[in-house]
Amino acid sequence: MIITRSPLRISVGGGGTDLPSYYREHSGLVIAAAIDKYVYISLHPMFEQQIFIRYSGLERVQSIEEIQHPIVREALRLMKISQPYLQITSIADIPAGTGLGSSGSFTTALLKALHALKKNLVHPQELAEQACHIEIDLLKEPVGKQDQYIAAYGGITCFRFLPNNQVEAWPLNIDTDTRMAMTGQFRKVAQENPSEFDPRKFLKAAMDAMRVLCRDRFERFGTAGNASRIKVLPMAEMAKRYNSGSLDPQIAAARAA
Repeated sequence: MIITRSPLRISVGGGGTDLPSYYREHSGLVIAAAIDKYVYISLHPMFEQQIFIRYSGLERVQSIEEIQHPIVREALRLMKISQPYLQITSIADIPAGTGLGSSGSFTTALLKALHALKKNLVHPQELAEQACHIEIDLLKEPVGKQDQYIAAYGGITCFRFLPNNQVEAWPLNIDTDTRMAMTGQFRKVAQENPSEFDPRKFLKAAMDAMRVLCRDRFERFGTAGNASRIKVLPMAEMAKRYNSGSLDPQIAAARAA
């Protein structure tokens, strides 16, 4: 059995500039953060000549052309999976339609599993491009590229989307920066007070440095001072919105049109 997973994400800034209609004219820049919630894909060979697909629905078909799930169908075609002896199962930590990029995570997790099935090593850049090709070029979905790219790269990553369709990616090492800040303060205290062995004295300076660093990052991301604008909704209200369909992106788009 092959099991893969791709993370869901939150968009820190720049969402919308990853749409082709924007970046092909102006170029786009997005900061996205992968979170510890995932979409999982498992592949298992079947003894019968069929493809059995489990997601929110169930499909049991004899050929790729019969598959109703568009992403699964196009991914199998792209990867040239010709032998229909396969069971594909998808599960996720969070339901679809939450705005956390689950479609891009599903596509990249499925492609990773199919590459593993064919014993291919795939770079995150290639994986993200294949996922974008399926969703944007083949299925004509009105989506950007950040979901597929952050699902492939993970971490907290900055992406630049260029007019020639090239994508540049580099990580934002916030965690590394905080560790370096703490290490620097440990060394400073040790040098200035070599007889000091109380860990509380070391940690106090290190925590102060980390607080200053985190404040700086909040200001650089433009998030400082915006906490009062975040309105916490109770679970009952969120459930009501799910049931009404107001959080479904397709319904919301239709109402706005």
